[in-house]
Amino acid sequence: MSNKTTVTIPDIGGANNVDVIEVFVKAGDTIQKEDSILTLESDKASMEIPSPISGVIEKVHVKVGDKVSEGHLILTVETSEAAEKPAKPASSEKAPTAEAPKETLKPAAVPPKAHAEEKPSGQSDTLYAGPAVRKLARELGVDLMQVRGSGQRGRIMTEDVTQYVKKALSQKQSGGGLGFNLPALASVDFSKFGEIKTAPLNRIKKLSGSFLHRNWLTVPHITQFADADITELENFRKSQKDKADAQGIKLTPIVFVMKAVVAALKAFPQFNASLDETGENLILKQYYHIGVAVDTPNGLMVPVIRDVDKKGIYELAAELGDISKKAREKGLTPLDMQGGCFSISSLGGIGGTAFTPIVNLPEVAILGLSKSSMKPVYHNGDFTARLILPLSLSYDHRVIDGADGARFVTYLADGLADLRLALL
Repeated sequence: MSNKTTVTIPDIGGANNVDVIEVFVKAGDTIQKEDSILTLESDKASMEIPSPISGVIEKVHVKVGDKVSEGHLILTVETSEAAEKPAKPASSEKAPTAEAPKETLKPAAVPPKAHAEEKPSGQSDTLYAGPAVRKLARELGVDLMQVRGSGQRGRIMTEDVTQYVKKALSQKQSGGGLGFNLPALASVDFSKFGEIKTAPLNRIKKLSGSFLHRNWLTVPHITQFADADITELENFRKSQKDKADAQGIKLTPIVFVMKAVVAALKAFPQFNASLDETGENLILKQYYHIGVAVDTPNGLMVPVIRDVDKKGIYELAAELGDISKKAREKGLTPLDMQGGCFSISSLGGIGGTAFTPIVNLPEVAILGLSKSSMKPVYHNGDFTARLILPLSLSYDHRVIDGADGARFVTYLADGLADLRLALL
């Protein structure tokens, strides 16, 4: 006898409105208990939801892109007692073994390799991996057939890819890849020297760490430094404070920097570009989306403000405040952090005089802002006190040479000193 049962989102740690990024099943599929149904993503951390029952799926109630919370309906499943509890033989004679129902969840097929490579022991010619994992593998140049999955039914998880890369970088390489011949890191028992504690990195730092390592190794970085006189900019910003406060907007210096950056990108379009996958062509972007690094309790995140060239100072300030709050409250979606042309990382609220930010691929440049301070500036035969903002511009030397790097940061500094230039 069969009956219909509904499957809902279980307890997911109190998270609400979590994105559905993968759905592994469809109507008509036969599923077994603990089979993966879908993948949710929150805080750039993904979690797979397993089926609590076995049966045949009558209807799938969610799709990729939906937002779900605990208790949200996922599936309607037709179950039977036979599926949940195997029947016992009617007599002492050995009953014939029934053929197990065939699994209908199909893994994605892997195209044949152009040449044979040794696979990890026990690895088949098919693999289980979601779109997010496949995208990460493509970006890092990892052959997923060489990666052993730690998830259910051998499913390859993000951690499996990052661990594979770490292992590859720690071993001697005899050609291919990045071409480094690095000795393995020494294993040190630090407890021999004193008391220690072990604190695991959170998922965001693990993920961003892999990207930063890749960017640092693959991009020939150059960092150009300059000082911008923002005395008049700051005077203007303060004069607008009451008006901004009345609208509930925090008018920070960074929105003025964003507008000045757009003006510089228009003057130097090679900075508003990306190399294609071959590294032989430059993709020049005709839009101006700026990523702004936000310091959160879980690590650094870079949400993107779109169409900065089309928005005014107050609109940008309001949007920057909203998306920064969203980042700190773990509310960013993957889309919020995609499509950037150029990034800004500001440490001005903390301190320091300069730093060397890492280019955020596939972008070709990033601007670092340090703490502004009053300095004596010689002008018209006398020294006067001026508010100076230190700029640190890192760029990809494959695309941008030193002369253009110096021109860009000088143009930017001039634009911050006189905002009228940003309007030209």
